[in-house]
Parts: sequence; structure tokens; C-alpha cells
Amino acid sequence: MKAVILAAGRGRRLEVLTRHRPKCLIDVGGKPLLYRYFDVLAHLGVTRICMVVGYKQEHIREAVASYPTATDVTFLVNPDFERGSIGSLWTAREAMDDDVVIMDADVLFHPAVLDRLLNSSHANALLMDETVTQHTEECMVVMRQGRVTALSKQVPDECDLVGEGVGFLRVERAAVPQLLRSVESRVKQGLLDMEYEDALMDFFREVPVGVEKIGGLPWIEIDFPEDLERAKQEILPRLGNPGGSGPG
Repeated sequence: MKAVILAAGRGRRLEVLTRHRPKCLIDVGGKPLLYRYFDVLAHLGVTRICMVVGYKQEHIREAVASYPTATDVTFLVNPDFERGSIGSLWTAREAMDDDVVIMDADVLFHPAVLDRLLNSSHANALLMDETVTQHTEECMVVMRQGRVTALSKQVPDECDLVGEGVGFLRVERAAVPQLLRSVESRVKQGLLDMEYEDALMDFFREVPVGVEKIGGLPWIEIDFPEDLERAKQEILPRLGNPGGSGPG
């Protein structure tokens, strides 16, 4: 299993904090958010990591070089990081030479969240917080007849189950070609301002993708200053500390 962490974006909605550093390096409880990823991945036995970088990538490279649990990290550069995240997923295509877990780089999460995905009975799976309903622009996992049909902010009328997506996708190596074809078709159309989730419709039609429900486990996507405050006040106190005693 290899982790692919998408960390190229600017994080404009947190610009007060990301003006001088990438979003994944914001401090959460005395430690950069990215270090928390490394700790959990190492704790769960995932040591091969590819990071897609772009905005202020030199800061990420320096942070990785100084952290003890980041022992096998490679980098790919998304030159179009100012546009949608589809460019980052497409940039990562050459790293997908194994079963992969694709991870957005802006989530604070309990180790059990990722453990549930890595040990899923589904070869291809998404995480779903089934306790969350859409209020504004949450990216929702949509299921019908036992499989994922969409991962989008636009929820179709016909569905059996909907919950918020955590931002992590597990793909077995055998299904990587279908994933990349789905993304490539949008890239060839020049749709580089698209978020990668909206480029996965063909993938979901071709490949059965299941879900692991994580309602009740602590996690939060950090997009806005109020998310960061909630992460520190509500989520962080509920997390464990897997292997995490490195520099913060």
C-alpha cells in the first residue's frame, strides 16, 4: 500500500495562515498537520508516501526532510496548482504502481478513521460520515444499490444513502487504470479548474466502490479559520498519539 497525499493547493480560504506556508503545514496543537499524517501512516504500516506539491513546495520538502517518521517520501510537482485538484491527481498517475490510498492534505483525523479504510473488506472504498447532512459545500458520498455513484457537492435526487466524504479514497492496483482514464478524459477536455472528485463519475460506473462508515469518530476538514479553531478545541483532545513525539 502506498499513500498519495495531495498537498499542492494554496488554501485561499485560510490565507491569513497560508500566505507564507502551505496549508498542510499549519500548526494544530503544536505540530504541523502533515506530521500528524506521517505519524498515523507509520503507525498503520504505510511507509511509502508520494506527495503532490506546488504552492511553496520548498517548505514542504524542508519539513519532510526533518521529520523522523517520513522515511520514504517522494515528490511530484503539479505545475497547475493554482487551478483545481484534478491536476494534482493527474500528476500523481506515475506514482500509482501499487494499491493506493489517495488523501487530501487538510484533514485532522483519528487513526481509527484511516485504519477502517485500509482494512476495508472493499478493494476500492471511500470513507463516509453518515451522521453529516449537507449544509453548504460539503463534498458528499452518494450511494445507490450498494455502491458509490458520486462524490460531489452536487447530490443527485436518486440515491439510497448520503454522507460527507472524508477526503480519502482507497484504490486497488488493478483498478488504477480505470481511475486514471476517468481523470484523463476531463484533463483532455481542458477542465483543469475541476475538483478531482467530480472527475470520478466514469470510475464509479466502471468499478464497484464501497464505503466505510466512520460516524462518531473524530475528524474535520480544515478549510476555514473556524474549522481550525474547532479542530483545536473539539477534535484534537479526542485523538490518540500514534508514534508522535517528533519535532512539532
